[in-house]
Amino acid sequence: MRGGRKPVEDRPTLTDLYHAHRLGLVRMAVLLVDHQDLAEDVVQEAFTQLYQRHGEQLDDLDNALGYLRTSVVNGARSMLRRRKTAREYVPPHEADAPSAEDHAVLNDEHRRVLVALQELTPRQREVLVLRYWSDLSEAQMAETLGLSRGAVKSTASRALDALEKHLEKVR
Repeated sequence: MRGGRKPVEDRPTLTDLYHAHRLGLVRMAVLLVDHQDLAEDVVQEAFTQLYQRHGEQLDDLDNALGYLRTSVVNGARSMLRRRKTAREYVPPHEADAPSAEDHAVLNDEHRRVLVALQELTPRQREVLVLRYWSDLSEAQMAETLGLSRGAVKSTASRALDALEKHLEKVR
């Protein structure tokens, strides 16, 4: 082990990462982009880009999972920008009403939290999703989002305050 790097034989392959982390990355992306099919596309694109750059063995990449998280967050941001641009040129349409199955799956409080989460700014939502859903440390969130640890802490604090105010308002 030179320079703190894992020996090549101890590093996971892309297939190992896919099987171990795809579902968690899709869940994280769903919270960022609001649609499962779009979230799956974002995650698949992140894995595809990783494969194109580094191949199956990932020999020259120290933190492949961190790379994937950052790619998913950036892909979600791009997806949201594209959706916003598309909405500006296409007349808005009525969203489909939630199905009875959706109501059965999510309890009322969970739905209120998801609605309140959508009221936050994109950065606040990203910080809370990475912190509470993906269970990342402040350092990992800072690396994933390209922010300082202080910015992550203050954004999380403001996001929690805004979330709490919104939840109190809807009670």
